[in-house]
Amino acid sequence: MKAIKFLPLVLLFLVASCSSVRVTTDYDTSVDFTKYKTFAFYKKGIDKVEISDLDKKRILKAVESELLAKGFTKSENPDVLVNIFTKSRQKVDVYNNNMYYGWHPWYYGPNFGTHISQYTEGTLFIDLIDANKKELAWQGIGSGALNTTGNISKKEERINEFVAEIMAKYPPGIE
Repeated sequence: MKAIKFLPLVLLFLVASCSSVRVTTDYDTSVDFTKYKTFAFYKKGIDKVEISDLDKKRILKAVESELLAKGFTKSENPDVLVNIFTKSRQKVDVYNNNMYYGWHPWYYGPNFGTHISQYTEGTLFIDLIDANKKELAWQGIGSGALNTTGNISKKEERINEFVAEIMAKYPPGIE
């Protein structure tokens, strides 16, 4: 009976731990994305991002890896400039299953009640800017729960997941 009492709480944690990255993209429909073969990071924009330098390095390493896998090469004279931007906010989820068999103060049956979880939701923007025109050509946006624990390998894994999910939508039209 006690196991049944904790089942909704366990399910809530399983759902939260398996949360994926929600991705949206936008792009300039007049751009021929097949002409983009080389990239460089837009240092001026990246320097303004308000996260730790270590997290910046993790994100840029993941973006570089994804672009190299797509056939891009890093260049001093690039076709596209890559910029990133991040946002975060605290989120609270309230889960109420309203499953009461009895009434308080006496216990009659399962009494699951309300469960509250608090987490940080992060959003990562990846911009590809046409280097010649200096115009935004493509933007990928990923949002999801962040790993705010001290486990560095889990943090890096989550950053890689964010970047991979976003870059899977590039180039447009392959979805």
